[in-house]
Amino acid sequence: MPSQGPGPQPELVDDTALVTVIGESLVDIISDPHNGKSATEKHPGGSPLNVAVGCARLGLRTKLVTHFAKDLHGQLIAEHLDSNGVETIVGGLQPTSTALATLDDTGAAQYTFDISWDINGASIPALAAAESSLHVHAGSIATVLPPGSKSVMGLIEGARQHATISFDPNCRPGISPDRDTAREQAEDFVSASDIVKASDEDLSWLYPDKTVEETMEAWLALGPALVALTRGAEGPVILSRAGKVDLPAETVTVTDTVGAGDSFMAALIAGLAQLDVLGAAARERLHAITHEQLDAVARYANKAAALTCSRPGANPPGFADLGPLTIPSSVLEG
Repeated sequence: MPSQGPGPQPELVDDTALVTVIGESLVDIISDPHNGKSATEKHPGGSPLNVAVGCARLGLRTKLVTHFAKDLHGQLIAEHLDSNGVETIVGGLQPTSTALATLDDTGAAQYTFDISWDINGASIPALAAAESSLHVHAGSIATVLPPGSKSVMGLIEGARQHATISFDPNCRPGISPDRDTAREQAEDFVSASDIVKASDEDLSWLYPDKTVEETMEAWLALGPALVALTRGAEGPVILSRAGKVDLPAETVTVTDTVGAGDSFMAALIAGLAQLDVLGAAARERLHAITHEQLDAVARYANKAAALTCSRPGANPPGFADLGPLTIPSSVLEG
């Protein structure tokens, strides 16, 4: 499928808004034994890459600190990022990573990875990008897989004085099977973040003896302004100190679920940017987000995830699909 360009850009996001996403890029090799086809399809992927593309399509000037090689898979990734207006800072020396995604009869994907994560050689421009950004997002394999995982935390710590931070663990037990270590790593990033998003599968694996609601409350107590939970067909929940928003999933015909959580994350960032609550100078406003604002952002991100489920592969919506965030005028005036 050709890459969808960023499309019409919104006027309401300040041109100085800049998101830097830190994390892996890879090629999803999608096998769907239920569609009667023996051939596989290849799509650029990786949770951080998907978030970066989603942010760019929603009008945020976006950089991606990542790794891919100058091979055929790397060329596919580079063209995809360039066509979507994502600037790249590329480090590391290993071949481009891949993920074999096998779809079940519901469109859900199970992954087998051939992956490395290292941004060696790009630390100086990566830190400059993070420190000059309004917002920095990190997550997934990049936050658990050495040697690059330590670099990611260093970039987050360097950026926090200037930027708000978001984190999505996007747990992959096949890559980081030590649950205790993965839990400790996740909590370190939660404590350093203002916005946290996870799936119900993430939290159930990290904390098998707790309900997801208990974990969300525990993570909120570590310091973030809000904790978002995606639950697939059951819809999202977002928790903040202003309360909880619990939404049903939007009704769509599901093609597959690849990248839906990443589209949710990107739209969450873009929605908060439209509320002018990103950046270190706005951290107090972010932590004081109202229930009405939280509901509006949750609905915005929920719609983005639903649209992605209606398309094959990780193909997040653009601003032309979602439009601007909609909240009551009384809230905007307040």
